Amino acid sequence: MEYMRVTKENLETEHICCAISNNKDVQVSSKKAWLADRFDDGLVFLKSTERGKCCIEYIPAENAWNPLCADGYMYIDCLWVSGSFKGHGYSNDLLNACIEDSKAKGKKGLCILSSAKKKPFLADPKYLKHKGFEVCDEADNGIQLWYLLFSPKAEQPKFKECAKHPHCDEAGYILYYTSQCPFNGKYVPIVEQTAKDHGIPFRAIHLENKADAQNAPTPITTYALFKDGEYLTNEQMNDTKFLKLASK
Repeated sequence: MEYMRVTKENLETEHICCAISNNKDVQVSSKKAWLADRFDDGLVFLKSTERGKCCIEYIPAENAWNPLCADGYMYIDCLWVSGSFKGHGYSNDLLNACIEDSKAKGKKGLCILSSAKKKPFLADPKYLKHKGFEVCDEADNGIQLWYLLFSPKAEQPKFKECAKHPHCDEAGYILYYTSQCPFNGKYVPIVEQTAKDHGIPFRAIHLENKADAQNAPTPITTYALFKDGEYLTNEQMNDTKFLKLASK
C-alpha cells in the first residue's frame, strides 16, 4: 500500500477518505473547509493512494478541537480503515507513520479518544491496548482518553473539568458538533428539520472555533447529543434514528 499526505496544495484535487464524493457535496466541502484552516495548526492528514476509507488525521494536542490538557502530545482525530482495506495491516502502517512523525517533532506521546467497549466513531480499545496505549482519564459518560507515552517522565494527558463531567443546562435535545466530521454537513440539518416538523425541542450548537471546542461541555466535540442536560450519544443521527430515539 502507498500513502500520501493531503495538504493545502492538493486538498481540492484529492479525495479525503471519509467523504469521497465531489467537492460540491456539502459533506466534502464542509470537511475540506475545516481541514484547510487546520493545516497551519500542524494538522496532518495521511491517506491511502487508493480510493477508499483508509486514513489517519492528527494534530498537536494544543490545537485539538477537544477539551484536553495534553501540551506536548499529538492528538489523533481519526484513524479509520474500513471495508476491503481491513485486515491487511494498514492501520499499523498509518499509526506507525504518526508515531515516527510525532517523535521527529519532539512530542511526548500520542493521545486519542476511546471507551471501555467499542463505540461508533471512536477508536477500538482492543486495538489501542494491543498497540501499547493505556487509559489516562475517563469522563462521567464513559468516554476515555488513551495515551501512548514516548518519554517516561512526561505528565499524563487529561480532560479539562468541563469535559470530565458532561452536562448542559438547557432542556430538550442539544447537539454540540464541529465540521471535523463530514457527515454533520448533511445530517445535522436533516435532524434539525425533522425535530421542527415533529415539534421536538432541538438546538444544534455548531462549534466553529478552537476556543469554543476546547471549552465545550463534552470530551467528544465532533458530535455530542444531550437531552435535558444529560449526555446521550456521540453517534450521528439521521431522521429515522433521531425519531426512534425521541420516541423512547
